[in-house]
Amino acid sequence: MLRAGHGLVLCVLSLLIFGVVMVQSAGLRIVPDRSIEIGEILLGKQTLLAAISILVLLVASRIPINRLYTARGLWSPIPWIVVGSIVLLLIVHVPGIGREVNGARRWISLGPIGFQPSELVKWGMILVLAWYAARHVGSMHLFRSGFLPPMLLIGIICILIATEDLGTAVLIGGVGVCLLIAAGARVRHAAVLLPLGAAGFACAVITSEYRMNRLRAFIDPFQDPQGIGYHVIQSMSAVNGGGLAGRGLGNSVQKFGYLPEDTTDFIFAIICEELGIMGAALVVCLYAGLLLCGITIIKGTTSPFQRLLGLGVLLTLGFQALINMAVVTGSAPTKGIALPLLSAGGTGWIVTAFSIGLLVSMDREQGRKRNSLPTCNPAHPISQEVATMPGMSAQTNPQIS
Repeated sequence: MLRAGHGLVLCVLSLLIFGVVMVQSAGLRIVPDRSIEIGEILLGKQTLLAAISILVLLVASRIPINRLYTARGLWSPIPWIVVGSIVLLLIVHVPGIGREVNGARRWISLGPIGFQPSELVKWGMILVLAWYAARHVGSMHLFRSGFLPPMLLIGIICILIATEDLGTAVLIGGVGVCLLIAAGARVRHAAVLLPLGAAGFACAVITSEYRMNRLRAFIDPFQDPQGIGYHVIQSMSAVNGGGLAGRGLGNSVQKFGYLPEDTTDFIFAIICEELGIMGAALVVCLYAGLLLCGITIIKGTTSPFQRLLGLGVLLTLGFQALINMAVVTGSAPTKGIALPLLSAGGTGWIVTAFSIGLLVSMDREQGRKRNSLPTCNPAHPISQEVATMPGMSAQTNPQIS
């Protein structure tokens, strides 16, 4: 019998396969005197990353979730995640280790290995906040002893990330506040800090010329169609060009030097152009199925830690997908937010798959509990006593027979 965990795995597999195909399609370029072999497509970098992501998901699905919560001292992952997150976000600015891409220092390069610390921190913070909130569930309604300590940590993390990646900082902050409110924090406590967060966001935008240009392009991209509005206009052109059924897989026009970041942040625009509204609807349905399966798993557990951890994973996936689609369709200012499990990338795919694997582990634990429930045994004295009661013969009670 299929469980919600099986549905999660099927949705992840579908998104990864779809992602490999669309990244390869969006990345096709016309190069003179060079042919493209099928082996380059089937055994390329993204295919390898998808395979690693699936393996990581399977490994995570075997992790006992409760041990992440009950582990003490050096065996607990929480202090390692907190310290490691801050260290990694600082190392990004170290010359020779941190790498600048498109004007932002978001990457760490260690020889042939490169990764985004913000991706690791984004998912790690969910585990930290779920652990804290579950342990302080009785005091989360209090401002000083319940709500304030995790908010200070969220603030430090968001400030470190916002210097180079404001979109991810907003995502982490939003998910963190939602988690704390779900754990019992009062909405008015979050509202007290809202002006401070809004002021910090406004300061980060005003002091950055390229962020101000993105805001201007969002308000009216056609005031400078060849400058700050170029990216948004090309993205909307790709979405509009697909129509109902699309131009066909591999037949995008915008990917040939018109639409920047077509394999990463704007992969959804290429999906709309090549596969049309039907392809876009398929992507939305896969995300909706993933979220519905996750909600089913959360409802089936009574552990506050598991519920909060699962909720954090689903909120991050849902918000990230929603923000990306809003940006691609011109409904939000341009941000460096990738489409989960679809946009090209290594760190994002792997850590996202690992986080979803923890949800699968929760479902496996629930399945074991259901299977271990005692069943009615005819040989048991109580069963025999019930069977001999008037009107409760073996013929009238098939379950006992």
